[in-house]
Amino acid sequence: MKKNLPRILMIIAVLGLGTLFLFPMWKITLIAPQYPKGVTMHIHINKLGGETPAVIQNINILNHYVGMKYIEEDSIPELKYFPYVVMAMMAMGLLMAAVDKPKLYLGWAILLSLLAMAGLYDFYLWEYDYGHSLSPTAPIKIPGASFQPPLFGSKQIISFTAISLPHIGGYFAGSSILLAGLAWWQKSKLDKNETTDSTSDNSHISSERLHTVA
Repeated sequence: MKKNLPRILMIIAVLGLGTLFLFPMWKITLIAPQYPKGVTMHIHINKLGGETPAVIQNINILNHYVGMKYIEEDSIPELKYFPYVVMAMMAMGLLMAAVDKPKLYLGWAILLSLLAMAGLYDFYLWEYDYGHSLSPTAPIKIPGASFQPPLFGSKQIISFTAISLPHIGGYFAGSSILLAGLAWWQKSKLDKNETTDSTSDNSHISSERLHTVA
């Protein structure tokens, strides 16, 4: 069991990444006078949604007042190719588990970390574009104002509050990095112990041979 622990951890990491196809990875909640309980948009790996079917429509209504662009899935190309990136990482993770080498576990964790940072930066650019590319014919015009939601946390934007946080899939995907790192540490430890035991056994055999000769 202990010998197979790194493989098990890596497989769990792959399954954690796979939850992105089951649960949203991020959520943005807007609380406004018109919606005191807030409306929450869910960002999935391949689509946009919300707590109710009317969420995107309600958010677009709020956006219309300040001149922000309508949020439409077809205008976000990342929703089309992100699933393939995730599937490639899952397949690579299973291959790493089959080969069972510590450097491969670490490499997968680092690559997934870099992809996560690239995804967050892309999300920031998306938010920046929506928050700054305003229509000149908007009903509400505030010179110099920015309506960009926060990348992480809460932000007051005129009369409404925007809250941006990871969702279930995002937390599981983040834990996949930690699990892969743990698989690397555990496998490195096992390999080191095996090397030490092998060296100790060889030294013991050599001592016995010398004793026999003597």
